Amino acid sequence: MSEEQRAHSALEADPGEPAGHAAHENGQWVAEGRWRNPEPWWLRGGVRPYLVIGDVVAFAIASAITLPTSPTHFLVLLVTLVTFTAAGLYRSRLTLSLLDDLPYIVAACVVGLALKVSFSTFVPGVSPPGDQVVHVGVLFLVVVAVRFTAYTVVRVARCRGRIRHRTLVLGAGQVGTRIVRALLDDRRYGLDPVGFVDSAPQTDPGLLPVPVLGRYENLGQLIREHVIRDVVVAFGGTRENDLVDMLRTCDRLDVEVFVVPRLFELHNTRRDTDEIQGFPLIRLRRATFRSPWWHVKRLIDVVVSAVALVVLSPVLAACALAVRLEGGPGIIFRQERVGLDNRPFPVLKFRSLKPVDETESQTNWNIKHDDRLGPVGRLLRASSLDELPQLWNILRGDMSLVGPRPERPHFVDKFSSHIPRYITRHRVPAGLTGWAQVHGLRGDTSIEERARYDNYYIENWSPWLDTKIVVMTVSQVVRRQGG
Repeated sequence: MSEEQRAHSALEADPGEPAGHAAHENGQWVAEGRWRNPEPWWLRGGVRPYLVIGDVVAFAIASAITLPTSPTHFLVLLVTLVTFTAAGLYRSRLTLSLLDDLPYIVAACVVGLALKVSFSTFVPGVSPPGDQVVHVGVLFLVVVAVRFTAYTVVRVARCRGRIRHRTLVLGAGQVGTRIVRALLDDRRYGLDPVGFVDSAPQTDPGLLPVPVLGRYENLGQLIREHVIRDVVVAFGGTRENDLVDMLRTCDRLDVEVFVVPRLFELHNTRRDTDEIQGFPLIRLRRATFRSPWWHVKRLIDVVVSAVALVVLSPVLAACALAVRLEGGPGIIFRQERVGLDNRPFPVLKFRSLKPVDETESQTNWNIKHDDRLGPVGRLLRASSLDELPQLWNILRGDMSLVGPRPERPHFVDKFSSHIPRYITRHRVPAGLTGWAQVHGLRGDTSIEERARYDNYYIENWSPWLDTKIVVMTVSQVVRRQGG
């Protein structure tokens, strides 16, 4: 079994009971032997919603003080929230610094002032420029005061144990050890290191500040057993290529992953970089399906597929009639494909030709040049109209409009054994079209390149990327670049 498959298996394994660990000073074990999270429920979602509420309250206080007369005044609130979001002022951070935030708070206030001044030229009732400057000045002071209070409350809550995140450190080497000691010495970061993960620690375990809890391939199980909230990736005794696959076991778990960059002594700290006593930490992007937008994606799938089935019903009927006239009964071709989490499902297509038997259907790679393919079948495949019945798969939830194209079990087993990270394509639902397909990777093209494009799509998913893929797909269909 490959490292990638072992990591996937570790994610699916049932977690065992934690054993051999004393009760932590900020939490407790319940009767069943499970860890009880010391955080109150209203803090487990992070501080982001409270910072947004704080800024809205600050805006309301500033408005009550200055009494602006124009309704356009409330556009300043929208601009402020958008600017703060773009500047990362609402993201979770290990180090909360008002001084670091000041330039962005000033920028948001200046943009809001410029917006109101521009409205004064063509919108009646806007306050004079002098009053607008006063309002922006008051808003700036109130926002600073509210944020100073919020940051102080968070730091105190962390130091007193009200906000603590149980943390695993991957790599029991020198860097990992120094990070653990820093977290134990400074409670302002809110991270409690409970142990290392390392398959071959180079330091005597008796000299380590926290125990080695297990090997890299057990990462998913360890996270679940010890109720881990954060994972810090330091330098350890495993290849980075293998570590990528193991970290992907965290995708379905509610953990945040921080990575100490290589050559971190030369690493320039950016706005999106966290820091622990001089060690820069890069917070990995949350898995696509943990984003709130992922629920919107499913809603769009349902609406678009339902509408498309109705609107395209004449096209579907015409295709069905043409298939029936050319090949006789059996208009819809059902073929087992592999989707989310390696689960099989029957994909629907208009039949291009009748396979000799089920074995041929599952193992024949490409029928593009098959002599049995008739004019209707060739037209359907060239125009991708044979894929239209998969709109029903999308409506049912088997697939999505956009995602990695599903493959047959025979080829999934074959490719997974020698194509790097092929199996990780199945972290998201399969799609009617995908990032690989719009780049021409369909038919007899490189499977390794397809896997690389599909994993790029998963790691960088956004609503706009889906929109881009749909537009590119329509362009290819119009130009008849189908398989």
